[in-house]
Amino acid sequence: MEQGTAEPRPETRVWLPAQAVSGGPTGVRDRAPGPGTGGSGVRPAGPRPRRHSVRGQVLAALRRALAAGELLPGEVYSAPVLAERYGVSATPVREAMQQLAAEGAVEVVPNRGFRVCERSSRDLAELSEVRTMLELPAIVRLARAVPPERWEELRPLAEDGVAAAARGDRAGYAEADHAFHHALIALTGNRRLTEVTGDLLRRAQWAAGGAGRPGTAALLADASEHTALLDALLAQEHGVVERIARAHLSAARHRH
Repeated sequence: MEQGTAEPRPETRVWLPAQAVSGGPTGVRDRAPGPGTGGSGVRPAGPRPRRHSVRGQVLAALRRALAAGELLPGEVYSAPVLAERYGVSATPVREAMQQLAAEGAVEVVPNRGFRVCERSSRDLAELSEVRTMLELPAIVRLARAVPPERWEELRPLAEDGVAAAARGDRAGYAEADHAFHHALIALTGNRRLTEVTGDLLRRAQWAAGGAGRPGTAALLADASEHTALLDALLAQEHGVVERIARAHLSAARHRH
């Protein structure tokens, strides 16, 4: 029997995404299940989207669910059942799950589906340490090399993070956090560094679920450090830049 494709056992959790696949160019929309819908919660609008487009949307939705704590660490989720809830075939869901497995977010459970990985406090400390080793020197170099006006280009990303944090939107903040750090490190021009640090951040964001996840106050504290870092970069206060960046990256082990 193919791994990750069989029907789940009775104890397998079935997750119905609240914002599974948003409407857009592909024409797939999400809708809460109602009478006569068969519980699928989604209906195609217009031509059937190409598979790679659906796979990308499913992957984005699963990443949001992981960041929001809707997919719980230690629980097993069936690709065919998720596919039914999305209103798509199992193939793009399975491919998205395989991508998440490669990123360390889930693991394959033969004949059942995919289990969301759990992170220990040691995992968090190690992720934070590696991020600090990679990102801190890069930010310090950028502070001396990038013209001040370039930092204002990152301001909308920082503001998006503050807005999501103020709403208590953990998934939205995770996306804004990732976008800010990606844009920041991308200024180095080093694609591999940008890719590696982005992967490390996602792994930290998927560290815990449920009550262990940060509340609004913690999200706002994190988001405020983005704006404070930009202010210091604009003012060319290099010592303050290093201090804020070090504290921000070191504190990450406690926030996820």
